[in-house]
Amino acid sequence: MAVGRDALIGAITTFLALQDPRTHDEVRESLEREIDDAGPGALAHLNERLDNAGADWSYSPSDPLTRRIHHVLADKLLKSDSAMVGVERAAAVATQPVVIFANHLSYADANLLEIMLQRSGGTELADRLTVIAGPKVYSSLKRRFSSLCFGTIKTPQNSARSSEDAVMNPREVARAARLSIDIAHERLARGEALLVFAEGTRSRSNGMQPLLAGASRYLDGPGTWILPVGIIGTEALFPVGGEALNPVRIETRIGRAIPGSALQTLAGGDRRLMMDIIGLAIAELLPVEYRGAYGDDAIGLEEPKGLLVALRRQA
Repeated sequence: MAVGRDALIGAITTFLALQDPRTHDEVRESLEREIDDAGPGALAHLNERLDNAGADWSYSPSDPLTRRIHHVLADKLLKSDSAMVGVERAAAVATQPVVIFANHLSYADANLLEIMLQRSGGTELADRLTVIAGPKVYSSLKRRFSSLCFGTIKTPQNSARSSEDAVMNPREVARAARLSIDIAHERLARGEALLVFAEGTRSRSNGMQPLLAGASRYLDGPGTWILPVGIIGTEALFPVGGEALNPVRIETRIGRAIPGSALQTLAGGDRRLMMDIIGLAIAELLPVEYRGAYGDDAIGLEEPKGLLVALRRQA
């Protein structure tokens, strides 16, 4: 069913937890201008995309109008002291096949990372962002709307991390996962940057969960780089169990890029070991209370810690 201009704006503003009526009116006026400037064709295209995004296990391209709308919203929802640290490290791999691995706190993590890259001078990386997305990303109109800010590749959730409405039998999971990995390698070969939340689901405690070993398969293409990213503060934007977006301060920290081939060689192809090394690379960008399974007191991480140090020495 098509969503008209006023209905779209009404749905968006209702979703915002803005207490100041003046700010609410400013957002509405900004959205009206953005949609009117884009023209009726852009709104019709957005409606078509809202109906079809995530309909199958394939690549779904971004929608320009949706992306502009999210940037309008970010001007009101992100506090002025929100920051990105290390954007120069993104520039170092801006033209390379790169897989970004980040911790996962909110449904809005990918949107906010894209916005912070744009704001901080990482436009080249932001413009070629493709996100690996689980079925729940497409499960409601508002989630599909947010997913259209960048390319997405639908992938099944690991059965241990799935909610009941997303569970598939093992054979279906394997088939769909293989397809999403093949599509991801194709998008990397086309020059796009993948964003993977390898915990498989957002954290309920803010602490990192063990990264899924299978996520290492996105690194199997030639010449692929790994860019670790730490995300802080997004859990307060759209809290677990919440129904509205709240103004927040966020910080994103970009780590040193890691050559995928060097990681695979050093880990001897052990996928569990590879992902634990990446998990530690993300965790070292985060405050102690966000590190979770990769905190200093976590057991069984002596080998990946040593290999991460060895990777740093090779760089």
